Amino acid sequence: MAKDALNAVMQEFSGEGADLIPMLQRAQATEGFLSTETMSRIARWLKVSENEVFGVATFYAQFRFTEPGKHHIKACLGTACHVSGGEQMLDMVERRLNVRPGETTEDGEYDVERVACLGCCALAPVLMVDDKTYSQMSVLKVQRLLDERDDDS
Repeated sequence: MAKDALNAVMQEFSGEGADLIPMLQRAQATEGFLSTETMSRIARWLKVSENEVFGVATFYAQFRFTEPGKHHIKACLGTACHVSGGEQMLDMVERRLNVRPGETTEDGEYDVERVACLGCCALAPVLMVDDKTYSQMSVLKVQRLLDERDDDS
């Protein structure tokens, strides 16, 4: 995170220990993820150990530690999606893009997230790319979707 941007985030807070989670949230909203440098600077600002900051950040699923891709893929693995083939769908995304959940592809095009529920249970299994929801997906439909996105690039 740029030094000036993090300084601006820091100025929004009083520097109390209770500011840790809101600061992490604000830093991630600004940067898109939490870098090691950002977490170290927050630790110094709050006068807490880097281990404490890292421990809090890794405890909550909302925080990410790699730069997001241009496009965000969410694979739903809630109960309805899971029993309808959600794991196979996610496996296809992982193999095709050579990326695991929480990671970004080498070209920076996609990041992949495994989510507990997208709230579309009647449409299971569901995959979301950016703000568009794809329903009743199968391995073949995922392949076609990624092929089409490759063709559009």
